[in-house]
Amino acid sequence: MSRPSRLQRQVLSLYRELLRAGRGKPGAEARVRAEFRQHAGLPRSDVLRIEYLYRRGRRQLQLLRSGHAKAMGAFVRLGDPTEATRDAGTPGTPPDADDGPRRPLDSMGAPETPSEGR
Repeated sequence: MSRPSRLQRQVLSLYRELLRAGRGKPGAEARVRAEFRQHAGLPRSDVLRIEYLYRRGRRQLQLLRSGHAKAMGAFVRLGDPTEATRDAGTPGTPPDADDGPRRPLDSMGAPETPSEGR
């Protein structure tokens, strides 16, 4: 087995740092593991993609360490984009009567859930 390259060592170091930074933040460790598992099959020769993902990971690490992050979320891709726009409106309104977002987004980019008293 050959020695790991410099880029491989950097990626492994980033992985460990992200796991450490995510301790105590709901969903962070699982999200980090899932993201790395998802890209584990990238060929070694795809250096541009690996470097791009590495830089993206460094930015996420900075956000996790900033102190503002309380949890780590993920965007979920819906099956069919036309279904997403059709379901985005208020019940009873036609889909073409969309005049903007229906619910404001919270600081993590997820729709706010209405609380009592609002």
